[in-house]
Amino acid sequence: MIRTIIVEDNRFMMNYLRGILREDNDFQLEAALSDAFLAEEICKEQKIDLVIMDVQTLHNHSGLAAGERIREKNPATKVLIVTSLIDPEILSRAKAGGADSLWYKDHGKEDLLDVIRRTVAGEHVFPDTSPSVELKDMFSGDISPRQIDILRMFVKGFTYDEIAAEVKISKNGVRWNLDQIVEKGGFANKHEMLAAIIENKLIVTTLEERGE
Repeated sequence: MIRTIIVEDNRFMMNYLRGILREDNDFQLEAALSDAFLAEEICKEQKIDLVIMDVQTLHNHSGLAAGERIREKNPATKVLIVTSLIDPEILSRAKAGGADSLWYKDHGKEDLLDVIRRTVAGEHVFPDTSPSVELKDMFSGDISPRQIDILRMFVKGFTYDEIAAEVKISKNGVRWNLDQIVEKGGFANKHEMLAAIIENKLIVTTLEERGE
């Protein structure tokens, strides 16, 4: 039996994942949790073969941070991250050690079953890029990696001078990049742009890495 934990704080998605596992008698659900950090505790106490885990769980606890620690302490445990967050940093971090595989929630059921089976078999299954979503008059894929970095710091409240020093361009260069996104997206101003970016989960800055 494949001893499995599901970590998901959305009730509908939790039931969906449970239903998928019930269709395959090889899986034994050991726990269904809403907090990623609780999954860590269970993995310390008993042998778990697979953790299917959301990125943003209860209390904003990071499934990626939990996944990294679970994989470090329990190399035999496979971690499959499932997420609706399109922030490119999430995919990058998952590939760098936060997970064995990653699946986006807007994909189909058969895709998920395939990823689960391949992950358990020892494969690392990742999409090439994060999904591109519509942001008013543009798509998130139209924003360059450098502009994503600028946006991330802008969302966090960095000043133009601080952003310029970090990405190694001029202060005017920072302003130009932000203005380009506003113009290309057809936004009235930077505030409307930020609202769209946060609402569509392109930039995520609220994840908690460790419990208190």
